Amino acid sequence: MVKAGYRRRRIRLSAEDRVFGIVTYTLAILFMLVCAYPLIYVLSASVSNPALIVSGKIVLLPKGIQFRAYEAVFKSEDVLLGYRNAIFYAFAGTAINIVLTTAGAYVLSRPDLWGRTAITFLISFTMFFSGGMIPTYITIKNLGMINTVWAMLLPGAISATNLLIMRNFFTHSVPQEIIEAAYVDGCSNIGTLCRIVLPVSGSIIAVMVIFYFVGHWNAYFSAMIYLNDKKLYPLQVFLREILIQNQLGDMSGGADTVNQAEMTLLYEALKFAVITVATLPIMCVYPFLQRYFVKGVMIGSIKG
Repeated sequence: MVKAGYRRRRIRLSAEDRVFGIVTYTLAILFMLVCAYPLIYVLSASVSNPALIVSGKIVLLPKGIQFRAYEAVFKSEDVLLGYRNAIFYAFAGTAINIVLTTAGAYVLSRPDLWGRTAITFLISFTMFFSGGMIPTYITIKNLGMINTVWAMLLPGAISATNLLIMRNFFTHSVPQEIIEAAYVDGCSNIGTLCRIVLPVSGSIIAVMVIFYFVGHWNAYFSAMIYLNDKKLYPLQVFLREILIQNQLGDMSGGADTVNQAEMTLLYEALKFAVITVATLPIMCVYPFLQRYFVKGVMIGSIKG
């Protein structure tokens, strides 16, 4: 029973609006299924019987559930070493990226910086033209960073794209009146950045952390070029060896009695198990940081 003075108002949609809604939801569901199917298949194959994987009987749900592949993965010293290195590169690299990108973006956002237009142009120029792989390798070698952890951290310390995005945020989203008031009160540039700008820039910093962290976690090409010591390899390099070079190494879990046919079958499940183990940390973090992507999309939009 509807109370007096209150009526429910139903919005009547036109036929065109209904058709548009049906098409939109249908496409969204199809897109979700297309994105979710590979993830579900990899997870199902990692816990399924390898013989069923080879025969193509695994379509969506797992069959012949077993965890032998995961046992082999976590017994592998290479995977554990790669995991440790990947975590170090991701956290240390992201910390360096955020500090340098924030400092550079704040400087470029200041209207009193002489020549900031020319500096911004030079930074933008690097987004379209680069020195190439060989000159970059020679530079890294001359700096003495070959086969060191710094080769994974310093060459990509600042992304030109992320720097410009953060600069635009500081320029258009941080009230200049607050910054001017801080200067009037005697606050220095560093104090203004730490006490005024950063507290109101949580969304852009979170977006930059996500971008940089995922980039470091998935990085493997730099390790292949600059690293020679296997002890410095990140997880993605070991994953590449398993997927492309078909090198099991100690991934067989130390089972000396396993014949070649069984090792070949085990390899099929190992591929999916390693992919799952390498992807799981990022998949667990994304749901908690998803709301920052919405803010990240709105960064730089027209405000009226």
